[in-house]
Amino acid sequence: MSAPIAVIDTGICNLRSVTKALEAVGAAPRVVRTPAELDASGAEGLVLPGVGALRDCVFSLRSSGLDASVKEWIGLDRPFLGVCLGMQALFDSSEEGGVKGLGVFAGSVVRFRLAAPLKIPHMGWNTIRFTQDDSPLTEGLQAQGESFYFVHSFHCVPEDRSLVLAECDYGVPFVAAIGLGRVFATQFHPEKSQAKGLAIYRNFAASASAPLIR
Repeated sequence: MSAPIAVIDTGICNLRSVTKALEAVGAAPRVVRTPAELDASGAEGLVLPGVGALRDCVFSLRSSGLDASVKEWIGLDRPFLGVCLGMQALFDSSEEGGVKGLGVFAGSVVRFRLAAPLKIPHMGWNTIRFTQDDSPLTEGLQAQGESFYFVHSFHCVPEDRSLVLAECDYGVPFVAAIGLGRVFATQFHPEKSQAKGLAIYRNFAASASAPLIR
């Protein structure tokens, strides 16, 4: 059994899909809604999922106090996985309603500006390319040609390009995932991406179980 993984319930996320995916790879998900629940969970990994509006996601985190918990967790390089809004929330700001994010990473979240016939949101399967070598999140996956499921109208633009773990194209190139140490986030939904998505969760759970080497 992998280490316990805390999954933040913001009230708007696809909680069941994420917890089921973690269970499918042998992890022990523990839903948390407050900093006290996170502290009591004994979790070695933390997942921030999200579906819907970024404003609601960030408001929920700030209202519960979990915004500070997330920033502290990431600052300690503890295993973290943000999914969709859970990735966008990590940056400074978003064009979606002028939302101020958590500011974990410098950068912004911008709306797709696409020519016809491409439609917004970007919805469905798309092929990504991994841009970091030897990331624990991509163990066993091909550097080129893996496909994952996306549903989003906005995409992240990090100031530090070394954060970029994967890229994708939808009219324009965009960042599909970021990674720094044991902190990861994906714009795509691993829990909706069948076997390849389960590989992402399996690799994340393994990262949470592994001892930190400095």
